[in-house]
Amino acid sequence: MRDADVLIVGAGIAGLSAAAALAPDHRVIVLERELHPGMHATGRSAALFVENYGNAAVREMNRQSRAALTPYLSPRGVLIVAGPGEEAALEAQLTGSSMQEIGIDDAARRFPILNRDRAVRAAYEADASDIDVDRLMGDHRKALRAAGGEIVTRAEVTGLAPGWTVETTAGMFTAPIVVNAAGAWADVLAQMAGVAPLGLTPCRRSAAILPAPGGHDIDRWPMLLSAAETFYAKPEAGRLMVSPADEDPVEPMDAWPDDMVLAEGLDRYAQAVTEPVTRVERTWAGLRTFTPDRTPHVGWGADGFLWLAGQGGYGVQTSPAMAARAAGLIRDRLAHR
Repeated sequence: MRDADVLIVGAGIAGLSAAAALAPDHRVIVLERELHPGMHATGRSAALFVENYGNAAVREMNRQSRAALTPYLSPRGVLIVAGPGEEAALEAQLTGSSMQEIGIDDAARRFPILNRDRAVRAAYEADASDIDVDRLMGDHRKALRAAGGEIVTRAEVTGLAPGWTVETTAGMFTAPIVVNAAGAWADVLAQMAGVAPLGLTPCRRSAAILPAPGGHDIDRWPMLLSAAETFYAKPEAGRLMVSPADEDPVEPMDAWPDDMVLAEGLDRYAQAVTEPVTRVERTWAGLRTFTPDRTPHVGWGADGFLWLAGQGGYGVQTSPAMAARAAGLIRDRLAHR
């Protein structure tokens, strides 16, 4: 049996950022069921930082996270376009946000294949940036290991006993603190530990990679988002990632796209632009896991059992604030043992 001060279940951005924050002062072991960290929601993220994204609590966490994420950000921008019947949706997005309404000509200059015949109104969010998630995750791994922490992969949890003793497919571990950063499986892990679940809902988000439309150089184009959030298109390394922005509840799983949902989303995107979809290079799906009030949750579920879950679509951009909150709670608990 191996012991630590803190066992963190889940090596996505939530678990690794908390581990990196705690490792300089405590013995930390991260348990990951997959072969590599970040294989689920983190590795399939749209990787965008928008400070005004989410509810009031999420926006505050975004603000708290910006400074730590700044070295990993690069300019992108988001162009929001309202088609016929979507004007009210755009108006709602403009209310209380930093985005600015722009003319359709301006919108088409920013996104040259925009179908002007389908665009009624448009707005631009300049304060939106790409996040280099791979480098961020890599830096967390380096910081954790430099401080003596460890990531154990292929370590699926099969049992937990208060105290805490954690049985996994990679052996037995014990620590006074267990952090539940298990993403879509967080409620499952809690029930295994005898802790009341939060009522989390994993939701599928599908995406497709398309070649650069019409041979355009798209690297400096903004992300295109429909005002009703029925699709988005984001430049990714010379290609275009298009998503139907689906949010269908599913069981925790290694997600795959729903072909019909993806096809419908690609059709909505195709109507909004002037270049046809001629080829899909690859598709995938990930899970965004929400709490009932859509606010990420950090807090004690039982003595020594800390929730770090329900990040929804905000996990990467809120990770510094979430990690700081989790680390603060854990340090206080360990100091008063």
